[in-house]
Amino acid sequence: MTDVSITLLVLVMVIAAFVWNRLPVEVVALGAALALYGTGIVGLEDTFAGFGSGTVVLIAALFVVAEAIDAAGVTTWLGSLLIRFSGTSRARLMVLMMVLTALLTALISVNGAVAALLPMVVVLAVRLGRQPSELLMPMAFAAHAGSLLILTGSPVNILILNAALETTGTGIGFFEFGLVGLPLLAGTIGLTLWLGPSLLPNRTPEALPKDLGSHGRTLMTHYLGDDRLSRLTIPAGSGLVGQPVDCIHNDDDGGHLHLISVQQRDGKPATSTVFEAGNDVVVRGGQPLIDAFAVKHGLTQDDDATCGLISSSYGVAEVVVAPRSNLVGTEAYPGMVTASGTLVVLAHQHPGEQESTGRSPITAGDRLLLQGTWSALDQHTVDHNVLLVDSPDTIRRQTVPLGPRATPALIVVGIMVILLATNLVPAPVAALLAALAMVVLRVVTVQQAHRSMAWTTLILVAGMIPVSTAITSTGTAEILAEGMVSVVGNSGPLLLMVGIFVVTAVLGQLISNTATALIIIPIALSVAQESSINPYAVLMCVSVASSAALLTPVATPANMMIMQPAGYRFGDYWQFGLVIMALYAAVAILLVPVFWPLHT
Repeated sequence: MTDVSITLLVLVMVIAAFVWNRLPVEVVALGAALALYGTGIVGLEDTFAGFGSGTVVLIAALFVVAEAIDAAGVTTWLGSLLIRFSGTSRARLMVLMMVLTALLTALISVNGAVAALLPMVVVLAVRLGRQPSELLMPMAFAAHAGSLLILTGSPVNILILNAALETTGTGIGFFEFGLVGLPLLAGTIGLTLWLGPSLLPNRTPEALPKDLGSHGRTLMTHYLGDDRLSRLTIPAGSGLVGQPVDCIHNDDDGGHLHLISVQQRDGKPATSTVFEAGNDVVVRGGQPLIDAFAVKHGLTQDDDATCGLISSSYGVAEVVVAPRSNLVGTEAYPGMVTASGTLVVLAHQHPGEQESTGRSPITAGDRLLLQGTWSALDQHTVDHNVLLVDSPDTIRRQTVPLGPRATPALIVVGIMVILLATNLVPAPVAALLAALAMVVLRVVTVQQAHRSMAWTTLILVAGMIPVSTAITSTGTAEILAEGMVSVVGNSGPLLLMVGIFVVTAVLGQLISNTATALIIIPIALSVAQESSINPYAVLMCVSVASSAALLTPVATPANMMIMQPAGYRFGDYWQFGLVIMALYAAVAILLVPVFWPLHT
């Protein structure tokens, strides 16, 4: 067999394996690379070149940046703005949600934006008395359009940029993608408002994600009943400064006001035996008693805290004592500092009983409410002795908009965008510098950075790069391009653009759009060379067609993410998706040549 025949056979097998969808896509991609190496089509260096490519480094770094934006509370803040300004108007809700999704996608990719906004949009639908199915498909489709606003919106954009650099020596500008992205976004929003009510499926999901927006009040009611928990700050002029901590009794002022804990401003337990200026006093009791206590001692209540439980610096975690836990038989009481020295027990409750205000033995199934800094909660609640009810990370992301690391996170993203837009450094370097800065500035931990990696995408890109190389180096792309040109004949370049769009769009419904782009890009460039068409025009056509992954849930992870929360079925996507697909076709075939003329 010739090299071209072998390459075509591997390509067909890869596409068939993707469509079959029984093997992990990583296995298919790596298997294709090894098959090409085993048959001698590519050498050892080319087989593994993808794992050292700047494209993979850039995509991996952007995953870390996306995680940092979410961890810093930026997405929570954006969600709160959406809830505030959307009101009950469907049109305003749709426009704001889709614009927000598109803008976030432009910074952190389709899958990252959908994953970050999905819980918020579902909760918003429930609060407004709407089905999540009304909102989630428009959100996903807005994300696809938003991926073409700027370079960082999609891995496909990065592949297009690299292809343009290799072919012409000149790349595509950071904001140049927006020439097609903005019309796509505007058209998608318009079609959603016009045809959405009749074409969007009306489904009822089996289960909805937990809304933790009012988590502090929920815990307060569950553990404290009619009591309140308040965090009072001791100013420098307070009479408590210098007094021993035990000078406050549980029956202070003749009521039932309980001193739970003395903490530093960041939520860490104070170690001094006397009150110090700047300390926070956590007390429990009726609100009138708390107010009177604050006035008597000149204390200020923390308006930033949610029910005294959650703020940008500290939070709470609810844990259940596991069977055969080492904690069984020991004692716990409100105000007790845990063995780590960083967490405080705010409440201890036996199953089926009221919360205990004094010392009591711990039994299996007991619930403990712990408070501390977010980092301490992340570190010390992952323990085989207890079962975590809701992770502190999830609580923080839903309840703390613009956390303490939001400012450095936004500054880093701004600098990264400037570097990418001005080409002061190569794109992988700019993104990697931003990812490192997020870790160094403690916006994300190293562990969070590791968890943020979408290894499926990274391995898919790295494994498919040798396939793309083989398609070009063996002349397969040229042969396929000649075949496409001969089919079209003398019908003109526009019909060639139609062919490129149709092939790319159809393939993109069956396999990953990133894998589609890697397969189609060399073929499209050969078509451009064979027909003397501007390579930028065919590359942008491929870019638009690759983003038109709208007709099936398996087309992109974002489409799959919304399927269960919305209650969609496999066939629910194509009806509204075909309408949006027609928009993509018009932009790719008619608008792209306006900005990138077919003949230069």
